[in-house]
Amino acid sequence: MVERNEADPLSRVLKAASDPTRRDILTFLAQEGAQRVTTIAGRFDISLNAVSKHIKVLEQAGLVSRRTQWREHLIEVRMDPLSKVDAWFDGLRSIWAMRLEALDHVLQQEAAQDDDRD
Repeated sequence: MVERNEADPLSRVLKAASDPTRRDILTFLAQEGAQRVTTIAGRFDISLNAVSKHIKVLEQAGLVSRRTQWREHLIEVRMDPLSKVDAWFDGLRSIWAMRLEALDHVLQQEAAQDDDRD
């Protein structure tokens, strides 16, 4: 059985980014910079309350932060938690690179054996 640790930062980031609306919010903030919640909500066909809940999930994962400027609350994207995802993918890429090298070695051996038979 696989244990899941929701406190793990990578798990929180992946879970938060698993929702298409949250990914759209992140993309919008990355493109446009810090925005008010109402501005973000105006881009979606869902309630302000639903957008606020999505933002809370993103905040808990560390993907966005909230700052106050006078009476406005601005939401801005934080890219640093994505480095955990990138590091995880780098590990997967290295595993696949090793497997591909092993496959290449096997194919070269088979080709050499075929050449010896001819």
